[in-house]
Amino acid sequence: MNYRNLIVLLFAMAALFSCKKKGPDTPEYPETKKVDSVDVYYGTEVADPYRWLEDDQSDETKDWVQRQVKVTNKYLSQIPFRDKIKDRLKEIWNYERQGTPVRKGKYWFFMRNNGLQNQYVVYVKEGPDGEERVLLDPNKLSEDGTVALSDFSVSEDGNYMAYAISRGGSDWREVYVRDVATGEDLDDHVEWVKFSGISWLGEEGFVYSRYDEPAKGEELTNLNEFQQVYYHQLGDEQSADQLVYKDPVNALRNYTAVLDDDNKNILLMGNESTNNNSLMIKEWGADDWMVADTTFENNTYYLGTVDGKYWVRTDFGAARYRIMAIDPDNPHIENWEEVVPERADVLDAVSLSHSYAVAHYMVDAESQLVVYDFNGDKQYEIDLPGRGSVGALRTIKEDDQLFYSFDSYNVPDQIIGFNLETRESKVTFESNVDFDGEKYETKLVFVEAEDGAQVPLHIVHKKGLELNGENPLMLYGYGGFNVVYPPGFDVRIIPWLENGGVYVNAHIRGGGEYGEEWHQAGTKLNKQRVFDDFILAAEKVIEMGYTNADKIAIRGGSNGGLLLGAVVNQRPDLFQVSLPAVGVMDMLRYHNFTIGWAWASDYGRSDDSEEMFRYLYGYSPIHNIKAGVDYPATLVFTADHDDRVVPAHSFKYIATLQEKYKGDNPVLIRIETKAGHGAGKPVTKQIEELADMYAFTFYNMGEEPYK
Repeated sequence: MNYRNLIVLLFAMAALFSCKKKGPDTPEYPETKKVDSVDVYYGTEVADPYRWLEDDQSDETKDWVQRQVKVTNKYLSQIPFRDKIKDRLKEIWNYERQGTPVRKGKYWFFMRNNGLQNQYVVYVKEGPDGEERVLLDPNKLSEDGTVALSDFSVSEDGNYMAYAISRGGSDWREVYVRDVATGEDLDDHVEWVKFSGISWLGEEGFVYSRYDEPAKGEELTNLNEFQQVYYHQLGDEQSADQLVYKDPVNALRNYTAVLDDDNKNILLMGNESTNNNSLMIKEWGADDWMVADTTFENNTYYLGTVDGKYWVRTDFGAARYRIMAIDPDNPHIENWEEVVPERADVLDAVSLSHSYAVAHYMVDAESQLVVYDFNGDKQYEIDLPGRGSVGALRTIKEDDQLFYSFDSYNVPDQIIGFNLETRESKVTFESNVDFDGEKYETKLVFVEAEDGAQVPLHIVHKKGLELNGENPLMLYGYGGFNVVYPPGFDVRIIPWLENGGVYVNAHIRGGGEYGEEWHQAGTKLNKQRVFDDFILAAEKVIEMGYTNADKIAIRGGSNGGLLLGAVVNQRPDLFQVSLPAVGVMDMLRYHNFTIGWAWASDYGRSDDSEEMFRYLYGYSPIHNIKAGVDYPATLVFTADHDDRVVPAHSFKYIATLQEKYKGDNPVLIRIETKAGHGAGKPVTKQIEELADMYAFTFYNMGEEPYK
């Protein structure tokens, strides 16, 4: 290399380093006032100087939000390749996708998205080969796409569809009813619905869960007590709805009711948290409930009725779940009978046909389908197209038909029909995406924790990737509430993979990959294991030669946002970019907001005991940000209508980070308007958000995508 080329190279390297550390312009953050707010926990004073940001409806907070938005938008707008990423996302997102069908009476229902539609459209046809027509297009419910279809339920004969909508991303729902034959809505309108299913009683009405209508001027965020179950008769005003159940004592319990297959009995499930439920049964119209299980120590789900017995999937006496049968006339838990015993793999779902039970198991977070007869005897396994994930498992009871979706990181969604008698399989729909999955590979590796636990990692990248320790790597994690993010196709990670990025899904403890024991191993006083597993995953991919600490971005939302906030405080040297979304960042006060009290089964509460307080205080993201630490480039994501994890968590977190961090890495917040916790977010907003996320990430790694 000659002298001139060497000088050019050195200048290029200097520019790259400067780009990585400084950004387009080192941001000048808005001034955030501090107040003298102090709480005392077991003799320990804890300052909360940004308490005022908890009031997200105040003019002062709204002004602060606008100033933060202005700074963030200025930073992101100057990244030269942001529009390239956005344009590519539009291209790859624009493919037709479809859901598995549901049969009710003579009608078949399914959902389809033509590509860039903000929401899936509900279609109906008479018979499997009938002419399809649009039954409900939720994209027409609002001009700006902020009214979303959140759920629908069809009556048994298929004549009516009750559908729930949410506005602006809120958890609150409104229920309407549509006549399937005419496609017109009835006059029925049900409000104040939240965390509810819709279960039909024949063709005449349905049961649902709701809260009391608020008093005039009362904040909706305060309405999370004494949820009740009601029956709505078609044609009636909501004021005439019949109360099915109300707990007059336990204000913070939620209740969901379903009718059995014969429309004879009603099954009532109660929840005190996000984990475990009670079960009571009574004949429709009777006065007294029969207790099946009121210990709140098990998770039990009704599957259907077989030979007069209620089949349930339960972890009662089986941490990885089993199938049991309940006599509805003698339902107490001590009388339950085992049908399919627990096995080494987690029983994730079961669907009953006319003659068979199709069981979906998770094997190291990957799917396996096993068919049982109604004696509980294994008949056979269904051959899947490869290693990946099964979703939307649905049976057609009248003729032993099964439909399911299948995908993996490099295989887009397929809908597969399977005849349970003849064992014939047919792909009925497959997505055509502008993405060559053959060029990519997925590996499953395990990393051993200090206590011997084997933590699985799914690693995705281009075939032939050089393990030179310099590859940009995105590490994703959640680790809570028994939730599993299985290996499936996700158009949102394609820009990362196409530009040489490595994507890693860490199945850390706290999730449900290996049943309730895996879940509990990451809760309450075990929560640090979740963070340790994630840190271990980052160290593992470095050790394997994939990347280095300057090339690792971490991503997680909700409980995963908490994960990122905690690990960044504990190991800021290990990550270059942090992307926490709608995170639970204040672990001392989370239970004071909306439905936060329900998360105590995973977290514990600061008012439980001094031991619990000190444990939470020791990792709470807001309370462990320190001055003088070199934090990663950080882009926090939240939404102004998030009434699950309120935006105050993210507001207080970024205010604290901007106050204490004095380095050159940008620490910014992206605040979406007219959006909530994530569900129902229009495609246009998702694409814009992802383009900003990738632009921020690549830029702060010194990488240039789509050159």
